Amino acid sequence: MIKTYTCQNGVRIVHEKMEHGHSVAIGVWVGVGSANEVQEQSGIAHFIEHMLFKGTSTRSARMIAEQFDRMGGDVNAFTSKEMTCFYATVLNSQAPKALTILADMLFNSKFDEIEIEKEKSVVQDEIASVEDTPDDDVDERLWSAMFPNDAIGRPVLGTETTIKTFDKAIINKFMDENYYPENIVISVAGNYDDRLVKLIEAHFGTFKSNRKTKTKITTPQFCSGHLTKEKEIEQAHICIGYSGLSIQDERIHTLILLDSIVGGTMSSRLFQQVREDKGLAYTVESYYSAYKTTGAFMIYAGTSPKKMTTLLQTIDEIISSLIDDGVTNNELRNAKEQLKAGFLLGLENTEARMHRNGKNELILGKHQSIEEVVELIDSIQVTDVQQLAIELFSTERAISIISPLEVHEEVKI
Repeated sequence: MIKTYTCQNGVRIVHEKMEHGHSVAIGVWVGVGSANEVQEQSGIAHFIEHMLFKGTSTRSARMIAEQFDRMGGDVNAFTSKEMTCFYATVLNSQAPKALTILADMLFNSKFDEIEIEKEKSVVQDEIASVEDTPDDDVDERLWSAMFPNDAIGRPVLGTETTIKTFDKAIINKFMDENYYPENIVISVAGNYDDRLVKLIEAHFGTFKSNRKTKTKITTPQFCSGHLTKEKEIEQAHICIGYSGLSIQDERIHTLILLDSIVGGTMSSRLFQQVREDKGLAYTVESYYSAYKTTGAFMIYAGTSPKKMTTLLQTIDEIISSLIDDGVTNNELRNAKEQLKAGFLLGLENTEARMHRNGKNELILGKHQSIEEVVELIDSIQVTDVQQLAIELFSTERAISIISPLEVHEEVKI
């Protein structure tokens, strides 16, 4: 059973006991990401995630790494457009110590200027790595085409220009504005002792906020632009984006089923028609992103430059067929079983449960039982999926293409 508790200062604790294992997953979730940044701050949320591992007033970066290794635990972190999370999975006997270190990282990080300068180079290399990987880069550029006037369209990693400006004062100011109690969730899942919840409150339940302004919630406006980039590569990489659903939309599970039918599985229309029937691409897929006030549905393919026009025509035909004819009962049945299996199998480990609960508490502030989710999936009808397909795919799309020199000029976008 998922239990929630709000500390006196506003920090929320969500915990779920799994008594038949030996591990505990602990995550510190903060409702801040690249979408909360002004342009000159681009990349600061992700940079702070890195810096939290670079030493506290009592632990060096090496000590943090060695102490987690000594526990036999796994520690990691990520930053997305709307959230930051740093977390650890350890044996249940080590959970109190892991929690203490995570709290130390959050509250006592030194943000030493020497370490800041070193980490700038690390993040700049990370940015370069994305640019060297066309399937990542084409997706990143698609977001800037879909949302050119909003922070959600900017890269989570930031840019080399903005990264160079970061210092301790900028970091502390951003944390003061965004790392406040009501914006933090501690998520725990596994075979833990109830005393661990009390320890969480002791570490996280008393700190105060220096925040002076409230976060403004805006709704990003989707645009149907297109971006092309010439690069000396062998393949052409294409990413198509449609306006999607927010994570709070009640039709989110219908969207997941639609994604499975369009290009999320090996039996999907894109995979079968683009790859298996016509041999137009080795990789072709659909996927979606859902955030608080907006979302996007995307299609990616990598192909020979000579096949780009035929590939785009085939994708258009598949989309038109979904709008005109809808999906079949067999497609929906297969998608439902795929979704339920993935959902249930994904919850068999403590880290997955911790992630699910932390994200739901942070973004939605509510939790559905496993039975409720399965029942909801089963209740979705063919007409529901077709209606959503019509809504999403009847609008103008955005396109991002990275291709060999001059090739994109020959392709009708």
